[in-house]
Amino acid sequence: MAHLALEQALPASWIDEVFQAHRQRQYPRELLFSSVVELMLLVTLGLRPSLHAAARKMARQLPVSLAALYAKVQRTEPAVLRALVQGSARRLAPLVSGMPERQSLPGWQLRVFDGNHLPASEKRLGPLRGLRGAALPGHTLVVYDPDSALVCDIVACEDAHESERTGAAALIEQAQAQQVWIGDRHFCTRAIVQGLAERGAGCIVREHARHPRLRGCGPWSEATAIETGGVREQAIELAEPHEGALRQWRRIELTLHTPTESGDQALVLWSNLPPEVDAATIAQLYRKRWRIEGLFGRLESVLNSEIKTLGHPRAALLGFAVAVLAYNVLAVLKQLIEHAHRQSHPELDVSTYHLAVDIAADYGTMLRMLPPEQLPRPGGDVGRLLERLLRLASLMSPKQLATSKRKPKVAQAKGYVGGAIARAHFSTARLLKKAAGKRP
Repeated sequence: MAHLALEQALPASWIDEVFQAHRQRQYPRELLFSSVVELMLLVTLGLRPSLHAAARKMARQLPVSLAALYAKVQRTEPAVLRALVQGSARRLAPLVSGMPERQSLPGWQLRVFDGNHLPASEKRLGPLRGLRGAALPGHTLVVYDPDSALVCDIVACEDAHESERTGAAALIEQAQAQQVWIGDRHFCTRAIVQGLAERGAGCIVREHARHPRLRGCGPWSEATAIETGGVREQAIELAEPHEGALRQWRRIELTLHTPTESGDQALVLWSNLPPEVDAATIAQLYRKRWRIEGLFGRLESVLNSEIKTLGHPRAALLGFAVAVLAYNVLAVLKQLIEHAHRQSHPELDVSTYHLAVDIAADYGTMLRMLPPEQLPRPGGDVGRLLERLLRLASLMSPKQLATSKRKPKVAQAKGYVGGAIARAHFSTARLLKKAAGKRP
């Protein structure tokens, strides 16, 4: 299943075509870009611990030296990464659309966008040695579709200190009518919200404390009770809108029964959705913004998206982009398995982690044992491919792949302790032996 889905999403010939169409200064010689992506996939899927280890294992198939490989990786252009993510999502979309459709807002497509900063890398590069501070390789703006569970766009930023709003300007250029873009308060700027409105897209963003400035506010409506609190709305007017831009917006206030982790008792949202989409629906849609946080967590825990040995910004961003490509494949496999077992296990929720573990355990062995001509190929008919994947998914054990339910952890403040206590150490065996002798 994994090989068929990967061949559908990332065929080698298509990767090289995308590279050729979007490259600016790079050019292919002996080493094709599809080979670079294949090596990085081995790392992100956990089949190899590092790019160096993956390259040494495939040394016979590599036509260039390790130095030439790293030079190629370090010059990967962000435009190529964006085109790969956009194209792979489009190639996987027919498989998702072949299953029962899930629409949070009928007639609209949801787009959740947020930034993800890569952690500090190891200081292997010459200019980084001797620095005491953390070396940050960059960050990425990600667009996520919560209904299809696919990442449909990214913008890679090499400068870790560059504002996420700068990259958001490139994202909103792709906005279309009948799309609803959902973002945090960091993206509540006049340029972003009006840029989305000018393209006919809907917008739901959390209100920023300082901008954009308002000219006037209308009266609040009566509060409506929902599951998490009470909702009311009012009409607002921008103070300095662009010429010909939308002036009237809606402000929705959600008063929560339980405060957020940061202590906020109320959330204030801006939206330009039509009046037939009521305030309660807008508040429920904004809750889907948190799914992108879960996506970032799975990219870090399930896939090796943060390769700390890659200190060069373009190399680190390539690793993150390839992890996003692998995540899209896992998201499709997860939906296929759940759909194949819907009759017998209607509440099945497949764990992306256990799915990735199974693939990492067997995928490398399959590639070693089977010659290339014996590996399955998706073919050109998406309908037949979907039937084949569902047939394979029906053979899998739902119990082995189901998520493990557990209670949420209770946050406990550690407080301050003295240095002698913090540096103390104990024998675990002695503590367990001592605890076993105590009666409750």
